[in-house]
Amino acid sequence: MSVLRIDASIQGQRSASTELADVVEAEWSATRRETAFVRRHLGAEPLPGDAWAAAVHAGFTPEDQRTPAQRDAVALARTLADELRQAEAAVLALPLYNWGVSQHVKTWIDLAIAGGENGERLLEGKHAIVLTTRGGGYAPGTPREGWDHNTEYLRRIIGDVWGAELTLIERELTLAGVNPAMDPFLESAELMKKVAHEAASQAGRTAAASATGR
Repeated sequence: MSVLRIDASIQGQRSASTELADVVEAEWSATRRETAFVRRHLGAEPLPGDAWAAAVHAGFTPEDQRTPAQRDAVALARTLADELRQAEAAVLALPLYNWGVSQHVKTWIDLAIAGGENGERLLEGKHAIVLTTRGGGYAPGTPREGWDHNTEYLRRIIGDVWGAELTLIERELTLAGVNPAMDPFLESAELMKKVAHEAASQAGRTAAASATGR
């Protein structure tokens, strides 16, 4: 089977979201060895920021009058939509940046929507494991409760708009041990890491086993 894996971190080997996606992939591959992962790293190889507008405007422009930039943008949008359509499942490592969805992920989502049919549910009925990480703490009662404008957006797009069977795994306090100001939260951060890794491991096994029946 084919699984689409999307990473979006700009942290390279230090990425907490990539680490979680690696756990999912390892468990998935161990459960279903013939799985092929199709990869796209939005953080390492960002999509062009002006492509979405070009693709949208191309939709209102006769095909023979489109500019080269519009043609390229339409082709890219269709490619991204096709990657979602053709995948039998998805593993999406999408961290929070500046209290919201990153520009890399927003560009990818906007282009994929532009490349699909109007209202198309690109992941209809497919397993999608979303791994999202946050450097700070946003739990109820914390000073930044309500500042996370990433997670619910991902739920809406991947679960509601694209129709996936969504498993969401979250990890907070990833900057503990990196930022000295967060040293008081090291114990809590380690517990959250442990819980998230266990959830990722379980999600990889469960989704792979379930997908064998498709």
